[in-house]
Amino acid sequence: MKTWSLILTTLEMHGSCVLVSVIGTQGSAPREAGAHMIVTRDGYYGSIGGGTLEWRAIAAAQTMIGPSEAARISSHALGPELGQCCGGRVELAMEAFTPGSIARVKELAEREDQGHFTITRLIAGRSVEQSFGEHRRRIYLFGAGHVGRALVLALAPLPFDVRWIDPRPEAFPRAVPQNVSLHQIEEPVRILANAPAGSIALVMTHSHALDLAIVDAALRCPAIAHTGLIGSLTKRARFEKRLREAGVAASRIEALICPIGISGIKSKEPAMIATATAAQILVLDEALRLAIPADAPHHSTQRIGGSR
Repeated sequence: MKTWSLILTTLEMHGSCVLVSVIGTQGSAPREAGAHMIVTRDGYYGSIGGGTLEWRAIAAAQTMIGPSEAARISSHALGPELGQCCGGRVELAMEAFTPGSIARVKELAEREDQGHFTITRLIAGRSVEQSFGEHRRRIYLFGAGHVGRALVLALAPLPFDVRWIDPRPEAFPRAVPQNVSLHQIEEPVRILANAPAGSIALVMTHSHALDLAIVDAALRCPAIAHTGLIGSLTKRARFEKRLREAGVAASRIEALICPIGISGIKSKEPAMIATATAAQILVLDEALRLAIPADAPHHSTQRIGGSR
């Protein structure tokens, strides 16, 4: 969710809204610090975790909607205070915005459009560090067959930048999700030349020979953190032999993901394979975010908005 862009749209349409943010947690909590929700007179967008905490936060935020900007910070014990089983403590910041906030909100929306960033802001007289925007990991998806089409749909609501590649004319559907770009390329391996660090390659073309060429290129490309190949253990064994003969590093061959998808899902239905693979990509993405410093957001100590 693009928080500031949505606030800007909400202000232009409704005139006022409240941003509710999780700014701190202790113990078990339904959402992590950095979760946001935008509350209007008639409803809300996003979530800070559901349950009684969210219901009460919406009610409290709606009392702040009015002609003036306002801000407050509150702390909530989930078990004793709200009866939630999480049992931890959550700290919330609530900020009411009005038409007078539009210039400042627009500035933040423009920064958000440029990608993930972190700023330090004064909220109710307190200095609070917050992150906004999304870091979208690059996914190279080779093959526009049944599983490829199902996987594109499974990845549609997730924070990934999907490059969908197939050499065949008219292989792609007429409409694709917003996070997908189409590349009809006669030599698909060439697209990996400009891969950003930490990218993931998934190979499921119509040709085993083309699969092998792409896997070979992906495993040799240092920017590709993980390479997944659709197929059986038998296909994997054959590819391993060919890759060793071609001189691909043993450690990279060993790391090849084949078959793809999390374990425990046996169905061969394209949608089932796509669901299992999307879940696996989320696991890989989370591990990479913890391991690769380059994924850290840009940090600014600029104080925007002042004390309210």
